[in-house]
Amino acid sequence: MLMKLEGVAVPGRLAPFSATLSGGELLHLVGPNGAGKSTLLALMTGLLAFQGELEFLQQPLARWTPQALAQRRAWLPQQQAPLSQMPVFHYLRLHLQKESDKKQVDAALGELLEKLQLSDKLTRPLTQLSGGEWQRVRLAAVVLQIDPTSNPQGKLLILDEPMTALDVAQQKAVDDVLARLRNAGIAVIASGHDLNHSLQQADNVWLMHQGSVVAQGPASRLLTPERLSPVYQVAFRQFELDGQRLLTVAR
Repeated sequence: MLMKLEGVAVPGRLAPFSATLSGGELLHLVGPNGAGKSTLLALMTGLLAFQGELEFLQQPLARWTPQALAQRRAWLPQQQAPLSQMPVFHYLRLHLQKESDKKQVDAALGELLEKLQLSDKLTRPLTQLSGGEWQRVRLAAVVLQIDPTSNPQGKLLILDEPMTALDVAQQKAVDDVLARLRNAGIAVIASGHDLNHSLQQADNVWLMHQGSVVAQGPASRLLTPERLSPVYQVAFRQFELDGQRLLTVAR
């Protein structure tokens, strides 16, 4: 078990709940704006005080030093402005572990840059990137931080709305990168608003509403019109296309 939460809560923001997370799992947090997704993600990164008990790798989260925690989990906040005019390559290098094998890292970095269409952006200052380019650079950085090629201690990747500002092809590239990490045993937690993406990609879902995790379980079981309509206050309908189940808002 990678992470265990028991009675975890943030007074006034997140109601108590309990859950577990396993290595290699892809967990999606879904729910309307203001449901508490970002609060829960910040809590799980160790950046927000909470009540209850949370264990990461069989040790209370509070006992991890910031350095040890950064070696094992990476965190993509929902919003983050470029901090300086440093070039993209320098920014990415800051996220690598110092003891990394240079040849292996260079190979992994080259593959990641090509996948995320960043190979031609390495010398560009961070402040001169478009919104989608900056999002992909941020994603590449947190992936490098816990990528087993450069960091065998990496265990967990937490992403708050990672698909923001990405086009369809770029979203597919991110899905492929996350699949590779999961195959290496790294768990991924992500929030988002594309219910069909969660339905097709996520192993499990935590459905949130008004500061509460109202349901948790397999995406195929929870992402149904019966579950979603009361939470989003709109009528959903379900249909199949090429053997895949899809959701849409009823007209």
